[in-house]
Amino acid sequence: MSTITSQITAMRNETTQVQSQQARTTGMKNDSNVFLTLMLKQLENQDPTEPTENTQWLSQLAQYSSLEQMSQMNTGLSDCAKYINAMYNDMMLNSEINQTLAMIGKDVTLQIPNENDPKNPTVITGSVTEASFEDGSGKIKVNGQYYSIENVISIREK
Repeated sequence: MSTITSQITAMRNETTQVQSQQARTTGMKNDSNVFLTLMLKQLENQDPTEPTENTQWLSQLAQYSSLEQMSQMNTGLSDCAKYINAMYNDMMLNSEINQTLAMIGKDVTLQIPNENDPKNPTVITGSVTEASFEDGSGKIKVNGQYYSIENVISIREK
């Protein structure tokens, strides 16, 4: 008998815990309900000898309506910003791909930083024979070696 009682108690505790977690995650949705509930309680419990004026109720409803609209607009703008950011990232990737592919068959000059002497970089000139994309970055093959397109300082027709 005590086993069944302990199992029921454990199930109640789990249910209470899940409900409290759900209440925390849906707090914004419940805020509007709480506002309306409080407003109704205020209406029910007002002093009959000095009732609240209609203008005050209308003012509170207008504020509530404005808050709801701003909340929805904020959500919409957030979604729009995410969409624009994704489009921007796609455009940047496509731009880099197009730039890299456009270099095939052209003569380029590359400036490779020198770790030992930063003031004297290595300058390489040659024809681009191949293009590839490694690690999300465009690479070109010049004189049998691959270089990042970030090192290109000039491009010429053959």
